[in-house]
Amino acid sequence: QLQASGGGFVQAGGSLRLSCAASGRAAVTYAVGWFRQAPGKEREFVAAITWRSGSRAYEEYAKGRFTISRDNTKSMGYLEMNSLKPEDTGVYYCATGLFNNDFDYRRDYSNAGRYDYWGQGTQVTVSS
Repeated sequence: QLQASGGGFVQAGGSLRLSCAASGRAAVTYAVGWFRQAPGKEREFVAAITWRSGSRAYEEYAKGRFTISRDNTKSMGYLEMNSLKPEDTGVYYCATGLFNNDFDYRRDYSNAGRYDYWGQGTQVTVSS
């Protein structure tokens, strides 16, 4: 119900655009988020956006380099990543969540436990 794609191998300073295709119940949700997991580390929040209003939220390290967007007509989420660094290496997951309202979303958008559907992940490798 969620299919992430667009990962790959890129040199430091390069760019990648990740895509997340939502279908079925995963598409009838409040927000779509991106998380990542580096080898040996916990999964961490990257960015999130609400389907309806397009309200965006970013983790600090993503601000200014990453841009999250969505296309409601296609039930697609995107993560444009620029100025990539070796520390951005990891598996990137998209997820969608059934938040109750904007207050609920603003409170918990970075909480992986609040997302109900997860894609399989796409590998991003940034070389130095």
